[in-house]
Amino acid sequence: MTLISPDFTRLWFGQAVSSVGDMVFSTTLMLWVATVLAKDESWAPAAVSGVLVAGGTAVLVVGPIAGVFVDRWDKRRTMLGTEVLRGGLVALLAVVSFLPADALPAGVWLTLVYGTVLLLHAAARFFAPARFTIIADLVTGDADRARAAGITQATSQTALIVGPPLAAPLFFTLGVQWAMLFNALSYLVSYVAIASVRVAPAEKAPAGASGPGKAPGPRTGVVREFVAGLRFFGRSRFLVALLVFAVIGQFGVGALNTLNIFFTTENLGMSAKLFGYVGMAIGVGGIVGALCAGRVVQWIGARRTTWVSLLVSGALLVAYSRQTGFVAGIALLILFTIPLTVLNTAMAPLLLSAASAEYRGRVVAVFQPMTQLAAMVAAALSGWLAGTVLRDFDGSVAGVRFGPIDTIIAVAGLCILLSGLYARGALPDTETAEDGGPDGSPAGEGTAGEPAGPAEEAAPRAAAVPSPAPPRRGSTQ
Repeated sequence: MTLISPDFTRLWFGQAVSSVGDMVFSTTLMLWVATVLAKDESWAPAAVSGVLVAGGTAVLVVGPIAGVFVDRWDKRRTMLGTEVLRGGLVALLAVVSFLPADALPAGVWLTLVYGTVLLLHAAARFFAPARFTIIADLVTGDADRARAAGITQATSQTALIVGPPLAAPLFFTLGVQWAMLFNALSYLVSYVAIASVRVAPAEKAPAGASGPGKAPGPRTGVVREFVAGLRFFGRSRFLVALLVFAVIGQFGVGALNTLNIFFTTENLGMSAKLFGYVGMAIGVGGIVGALCAGRVVQWIGARRTTWVSLLVSGALLVAYSRQTGFVAGIALLILFTIPLTVLNTAMAPLLLSAASAEYRGRVVAVFQPMTQLAAMVAAALSGWLAGTVLRDFDGSVAGVRFGPIDTIIAVAGLCILLSGLYARGALPDTETAEDGGPDGSPAGEGTAGEPAGPAEEAAPRAAAVPSPAPPRRGSTQ
């Protein structure tokens, strides 16, 4: 079976195996910390949350600067190196975990866990933009790029469905060590897949020259190159527009992720034991959306798909906030996830169209930390509002009652709607953009911030990119 191209198929296979391994690993860590390392301790919830904080910290601290080095280094070697590092880290933790739990103090165990997660996520900040650029010559055209991004999204959603149910039996039957070794083996599979991909070397550009398919000119220092990347990003109105509505939309999604457990149990009357069906519903919606995204982009274009998806998903989230029954709530959650996944897929060719080859790593390195920060702020803000300011809120409008949780989720839906309206005005319906590059040159000429003509012609040849949304919770890739 070939997906788009043989080389892309190999990368996809490596990602599929590695994604399942990541979900098994992240779920195993949660179970290990909660049921063994911090068992019966009052600080157990904080210990579990520390795993998420460690991953988020790596994204925020390492992410912005990683793009500079990725733009400098050989992309294939960077990917191979990160797989060796990540596989080795997981294997080392697996070996240490063969020790009895009481062989080391709980603080030492948690330090090992947090340190491993931090380093895994830090390495992933190099892997993601390198993958973004290394497949730039494997897929061409907005429709195929969206299709490639859709396949990637569907694979991640499938891993979300398959990984956690596989992790629990491995953990409770065989032990934490074997679940970790499973993930280490998945990195080996990914390494072999990447090594089998044939990548044409970048053409060397003259000193100071730049452009798609050419290596950047003389290096001027990490700080200067980082600042140059920020200037490139900031001077492209198109990239700034993409980031603004991605951040606004992330505020809405972040609030839902934080409060959905309370909404489903309090507003939908669902038993906490059935909360696993919520994750399954999101996974199903994600798979459907990912598989449909390529056709939708081909039908109405990447730009129109982006703002339409935001408007539809925002309206569906508002509708979800008004539900009081389990079945209707789950159905709307599936429907909400479909356009949201189509959105993430449609943004891939847009981001590729706006990023010149020598700035791709830094463009991704701006997107991921900013959206991760938005998600963290949304989580903290929504949790604080629900627990303090709106804790006893009980109001009604035209006979419709509003409580604290459903009100926050409704406002989250309105945030996504607002981002859709902003995107509608900021992104033209046609597949062209009028802005010039950061140095005032016409778009499409070397340092251009936006394409001058049809995206599939002006953009550097590229494939699916990491979603502008933050990494999946607990994921290390």
